[in-house]
Formats: sequence, structure tokens, C-alpha cells
Amino acid sequence: MTKGRTINIAHITEIVGQVSEALARTALICAGWTVAKTETRESFDIVARDPLTAEWKTFQVKTIKLRSDRRNEMVVYARKGNGEAYTQPEAEYIIGVLGAKEAEAPRVWVFENTGLGEYWATEASAERRWIELPLSIQREVYTHETPAGTVEVAA
Repeated sequence: MTKGRTINIAHITEIVGQVSEALARTALICAGWTVAKTETRESFDIVARDPLTAEWKTFQVKTIKLRSDRRNEMVVYARKGNGEAYTQPEAEYIIGVLGAKEAEAPRVWVFENTGLGEYWATEASAERRWIELPLSIQREVYTHETPAGTVEVAA
């Protein structure tokens, strides 16, 4: 680094948001979803096709905050820049990413958008109410059984 020289870099919240979105896309792909990029700016961050129903769904990605004042409960602030909560037509699901800025292994959860501005969960309640997405390839999603044996449909 050169003394006295200013280096322009993205704001840390933008970096954390980009990392969270990349982790969310990775988790969906690992779980068998087809993830697409839109060519236009949308109210959602990700559009992906469900591997079981082949239906396209929309997702808003948010970084999970741990609230030390509430026994380290996880909170997802699901608000737009204007402070309003995302509505169901704007994003069908919320993806919360934990560890995008903490020094821990990241974890990714998905849950239905019910129009709340905040979603809270303890580790135990997240196991019941949210779906944790894997960050490793779930090969069983990419294989199927035939009379001749197991066929891998993707590398």
C-alpha cells in the first residue's frame, strides 16, 4: 500500500451483500435448483427453478444478524431500501445467509416470505421453521434409478 494514496473500494455492506447472494445461489444449485440471472433489475435477487416441480420461484437474499442482546437469536431484516417489507409478489421466498461476514462457516436458510419486516429464530426454531440449504453438492439430486442401475444425469 502506498502512503497517502486513496484506494476506492466498494462499501463493506455491498461486499457482504454480494457474498451472501453468491452463497445463496451456490446453496440453491447444490440442492438441485436451476438458478438464472435476470437481465433487468428486479425486486428479487434470485430466480430459480424448483427441481421437483419445475416451477420458477423468486428469492430475496438477506444477511442474518446475530443479536447478542437476545441470546444470539438470528434475525433477518427483510426490508427494502425504503423501509417497507417485501411483499409476496416481490419475492416469494427469503434466503437468510449466516456467516457472510463473521469468521465462521457460512450457513444458508430459506423460508416463505409472509410480508414481515423481520424474521427471528433461535437455532432450534430455525430447524423447525426454516429449511437449511446445503453448501455441498447433493449428488442424489442429480442421479436417478433405472432398471439398469443408477444413472448420473449431471457431472
